[in-house]
Amino acid sequence: MQLLIKFCVFAFCAVGLLQTAKGQQVADMDYSPPYFTPQYAKNKGPIIVIDEAHNNGHTLTGRYAPFAKVLRTDGYVLQRGMKHFSKKSLAGIKILVIANAINEANLQNWELPTPSAFTKDEIDAVSDWVKNGGSLFLIADHMPYAGANADLALAFGFAFLNGFAINPETFKAGSADIFNKADGTFVTRGLRGLDDVQRVASFAGQGFSIPDNAVSILNLDRRFKILLPEVAWKFDRNTIRMSGKGKSQGAYVPFGNGRIVVFGEAAMFTAQIANGRYKAGMNTPEGAENYKLLLSLVHWLDDK
Repeated sequence: MQLLIKFCVFAFCAVGLLQTAKGQQVADMDYSPPYFTPQYAKNKGPIIVIDEAHNNGHTLTGRYAPFAKVLRTDGYVLQRGMKHFSKKSLAGIKILVIANAINEANLQNWELPTPSAFTKDEIDAVSDWVKNGGSLFLIADHMPYAGANADLALAFGFAFLNGFAINPETFKAGSADIFNKADGTFVTRGLRGLDDVQRVASFAGQGFSIPDNAVSILNLDRRFKILLPEVAWKFDRNTIRMSGKGKSQGAYVPFGNGRIVVFGEAAMFTAQIANGRYKAGMNTPEGAENYKLLLSLVHWLDDK
């Protein structure tokens, strides 16, 4: 009990800073990735559509502008997805990115319940599209985003936990979570272009269970706790908590004739600034090589 109380004290201190920054996060438009050899000539690559039809927290011209900059540098064509999902709206898309979709009910109210961001018909349409050869990059952060995307993820065998995957030590310090090849928390099996990458960083996301045939890239271990609060960022002694060991924060799997990549943290694939000075993502020393993971994941989705 004493350990739990101490953790809650640390959590409340850190949360005060994080909540202040939450509403002030903007894309770091000055970010550019280090030079790399592009996969395609400029604007000659496949179309990648970033969903903006579901109250998304990360969009092409918003917080995912640095995400788009990396992929445009690689030759891909980035477009905004302004339509709800259907067989017709998905036709012709090579890769679909869904980042932090949320139900309208939770836009200003980050507490339970967290209904799905998608209708059943949309989930069926996306599932059929992937099964028939589409490639989906699904990114859903901590609560309430995890809950809003849970039904869609479950259609592919991923079970989201609608909470926070927290390492108490890094959370207390307000620092990134580091995943290393050396300790097995960062796995690159089946991905190319990552031989020289020893670690990547994430910035407070969720954890989830994966289907048996999926490969986990970011592995949570016993250092992580899964906290399931009723209100986002509000933890107390009554908050449900469980071990994070055995859960994933990033994975990939073939699905029918298509492919899907699922990640439980959004900032790691972009570059953000909070309150004009605090950085999170690819613009930090910890996340400086995250852009290589982004490129590798998109190449895997593209390589069919």
